[in-house]
Amino acid sequence: MDWTLEVVIVPVSDIDRAIAFYRDQVGFALDHHTVNEHMTVAQLTPPGSGCSIVVGTLPAQNAMTPGTLHGLQLVVADAAAARRELVDRGVPCSEITAFDERDGGTFFGFQDPDGNSWAVQQIRARAERPLIPLEARATFGG
Repeated sequence: MDWTLEVVIVPVSDIDRAIAFYRDQVGFALDHHTVNEHMTVAQLTPPGSGCSIVVGTLPAQNAMTPGTLHGLQLVVADAAAARRELVDRGVPCSEITAFDERDGGTFFGFQDPDGNSWAVQQIRARAERPLIPLEARATFGG
């Protein structure tokens, strides 16, 4: 049986600001944004990912303090290009650090406006072997 991680709740203090940051600066796709008398929920997905983040006002989201989620990790084929893209979009990023010269040992990081922190890991093999093949991405909307 497969067990897939498909959604991670990110606690934020301002949903519209979080949507703008993750969509416009980080480059995630806004899958949906639901606002009604019971809730506000937005789901955003990184390009090429099968896992999304959700921000909103549901009880599970309200149970966490904004800015307390740390250690989320994104994987890219080229850390220097990814960092440059984020910096060009106005996202402050740490410098790139190579902890190990083997593939997977290079990282940099950034934070959202609330202080939730992200690590970005370089795995060069993703360029040839993405987790979601390009031909399947249309199915996922990305």
